Order: sequence, then structure tokens, then C-alpha cells
Amino acid sequence: MNGALALSLIIFFAVTIPVAVSIALASIFGIVFFSNLPLLVVPQKMFTGLDSFPLMAVPFFILAGNLMTKGGVSHRLVDFAKSLVGGTQGGLASTCVVACMVFAAISGSSVATTFAIGSILIPAMVKHGYPVNMAASIQASSSELGVIIPPSVPLILFAVSTQTSITQLFIAGIGPGLLIVCVLILMVQIWCRVKGYGKQDGDDKKSIISAFFRAFWALMMPVIILGGIYGGVFTPTEAAAVAVMYALFLGLIVYKEMKLSDLPELFKSAAMSSGAVMLIISAASLFSFLISLSGMPNVVGAWAHSTFEHAWSFLLAINILLFFVGMFIETAAAILVLAPILTPVAIAFGIDPVHFGIVIVVNLALGMFTPPLGVNLFAAAQVATIPVQNMFKSLVIPVFTMITALMIITYVPQVSLFLSDLMN
Repeated sequence: MNGALALSLIIFFAVTIPVAVSIALASIFGIVFFSNLPLLVVPQKMFTGLDSFPLMAVPFFILAGNLMTKGGVSHRLVDFAKSLVGGTQGGLASTCVVACMVFAAISGSSVATTFAIGSILIPAMVKHGYPVNMAASIQASSSELGVIIPPSVPLILFAVSTQTSITQLFIAGIGPGLLIVCVLILMVQIWCRVKGYGKQDGDDKKSIISAFFRAFWALMMPVIILGGIYGGVFTPTEAAAVAVMYALFLGLIVYKEMKLSDLPELFKSAAMSSGAVMLIISAASLFSFLISLSGMPNVVGAWAHSTFEHAWSFLLAINILLFFVGMFIETAAAILVLAPILTPVAIAFGIDPVHFGIVIVVNLALGMFTPPLGVNLFAAAQVATIPVQNMFKSLVIPVFTMITALMIITYVPQVSLFLSDLMN
């Protein structure tokens, strides 16, 4: 059944059937033709896959991101980021990276980060003389922080699919996220100086104090959410609900940039996005059940141990595999299908599952801005109103920069684990 499941899934993907439907159809195909299971197992396993308290965090974080984008949070975060790093040549590009980092610590979504920050900074960078394709590429690559800096929806999905601690994964995401921020800032600073862009970026720089007080309530969001999780005040799922309430408080009462009449459309948008993710999760749960039943994890484990002698070579192979998977397959689907298969093999090689989860998510985040199907790529192109293919050439530098950061995160586990080690 292993080969039939994999082949049918590839065929369904190739003919551009939606991801969730492809996974479900491949599972049903395997049940009907290669097993003695009744079809009743389909709704049972799809329901069981969603019957998880931690998964409730996903729609809450998606809704919180929508509320904050509408509620005026992004403008204030951009101003604060610009007050910190916007006073030098290339300051606007650096502001993009820092603003994405802060917004990522609130939204948990890279696409939401692209639209919220990109709608402000891409036009600003173009106005200051940056080529529009370069501005869009910087935004697309910086927005991947939305799924690395906690809270992160992909980290939640990895935790649920592999029975790993969400709190430990959130803690582990901080170090890699900060490393990527530093690497991206270094990249844009060198890029701007070599090309001569951004010489006037510091002209309208605001004072740090005034920008801080203007963004104070927005900056309290990650403090409340992450502080509450790590301090044991509430679970990640409860934190997601708190994020929604706090976003409503900011948008309706503090900043007053959101009206009650805006809420139905925001709820509808969040419901549509959540429904798409949940459908993928339920289909992937059925697929994972069949994969486990067929013994594929054991087969993959035996093959890996006979092929790779050391953990470093296994990790290299996984990074190459995930790099290409991320270019073509939606992140949630890739995690839910591959993580239950690969994680036991990684553990057998002595790799910490929390570290391995970070490696998977960072690698798939790279796929979010690589052609041909990177979601951040299309979002940034939409904001910049340019064809996606116009960005391809300017993506070379960010892609190689991120590959460098990925290699450091992969082979220096303490980048991910030092904070959790300190807290244990």
C-alpha cells in the first residue's frame, strides 16, 4: 500500500487537485484497493484528527492576525521598527525585517505578515528608490518569520502530529528566529550598500521614545501571550483566545481604527482560512493513519539507517528533500504528512525532536518564498502589483542567505535548544 499511497498522492498533486482533496482521495484510493478496511474509517479518522484541544489555537491565531491587521497595529509596529533601525542606509529594508519579526510574534502567519507589513513598507521602499522587485523580495523573505517566531501555526501542527510539546517548540523557535533576523538585516545592509539603494532612508526617522509609546499597547501583545505561555499562566490554546480578545480591545477601544461593522467580514475571512487549514489537517490525519498502518515509518527508518551512517548526513538529505517539497506543497500539508514519518527516524539518529521540528519548519518556511508556488511570493507580488516572475532574479540573494541560516540552525542544535535548556 505504501507505493500506491505515495504514487496516487503525487498524481493528484500533479493534476492540480486541491491539497486537502488530493490527500483525502489518495487515502480513499488506498483503503478501497489495497486494504480490508471499511470506508467508515474515513470519517472516523478525519474527525479524530480534528478532535484535539491544541488545534483550537489555529483558528484563534488566524483571527487574531486579521483583527490586528485591521486594527492599526501594523502601522505602529512599523514606526517603532523604523525608529530602531531606520536611521542608516538601507534602514527601510532593515525596518521591514524587524517589523516582520515583531508582527510575527503576534500573528503566527507569514501571509498575514506579508500583507500587514508589506502594504506599508513596499510602497515606502519604492518611494525611496528601491526597485520594486527588490522591495517585494525583501518583504517575501522577511515574512517567513511569521511561521518561525512563536506563536507559529506550523509549529502547532508539528506538535500535534508528532506528540511534541507546543511550549517547548515555541521556546525553541525564538533562537532561530532571532538568528534569521540578524542574517537578513546583514544581507539587506550589504545589498543596499553594494547597489547604492536606501541612502535617504533616515530622513523621516522618528524618535525611539515617541514611537515606543505610540506602539506600546501593540508591543504588549507578545509579552502577554508568550509570557503567559512560558510562565504557565495559560496553555498555547488559551493564549490564542487571549490574543483575540486583546486584538479586539486594541482595535475597538485603544486605537479605534476598527468598527463593530468590520467584525463580520473579519470573522468570515478567518473562518474561511481556518476551514482550509482544518480540512488539510483532517485529510492528513487519515493519510497518516494509513501510512502508520502500512509500516512505512519502519521501512523509511530501516532505509535511512542503511543509507546514512551519521545524523549529519541524514539531516542534509532531509533538508534537500524538504527544500524541494516546500517549493511545491503547502506547508501545513507537508508537515502533517511527513513529520510523523520522519520524526521517529530522526529520534533514532539521536536528534532531539524539538530541534528536528524547528529544522522542518524553517526549511518549509524557505519554500514559502521560493518559486514556483511560494505563498509569500504571490502575496508580496500582489501587494507590489507586479508579476511574480519579476521577483525571481532578486530572490537569489535572500534564498542563499536563508539556506546559510538553515545550515547553522540544522548543525548547531543549541541555537534552538539553549533557551529550553535554560528554563528546564
